[in-house]
Amino acid sequence: MRSKKTKWLIYTVLVGLIPILARLMVWFVTKEGSLELVSASDFVAFGLVLHISNINEIEHYSEEEERWKTVQNGISILFIAFYSILLAVNLIGGDIIDVKSITVCTIVLSIISFGISYTVYDRVSKIPNSVESPR
Repeated sequence: MRSKKTKWLIYTVLVGLIPILARLMVWFVTKEGSLELVSASDFVAFGLVLHISNINEIEHYSEEEERWKTVQNGISILFIAFYSILLAVNLIGGDIIDVKSITVCTIVLSIISFGISYTVYDRVSKIPNSVESPR
């Protein structure tokens, strides 16, 4: 059980955080004001990684969990749609949008996504290995 959560933390969360951590490292070594510390697109990438990982992980489990799988996939697809919209709006940029509002929205969504993903992996880690479908 612990192994699945550890793998999730390393393979999914840390990989999803790469854009955020990379920006943070670059921000530390650049002149002040030359780079924004936080970017909406980095948090969009993090959220997308989490939800795509949820969909992939859930698909490997048996029919016994069908209703739960359907609900979780639906939630992930909904969040992927939200992230896609926020990314499109962020890419438009300019004076048309409030970049700070978009950034706050993506940060809040990514925190919610992290919580959802944790609950998915918590439940998946409790399913006995004998229930897993062959990959």
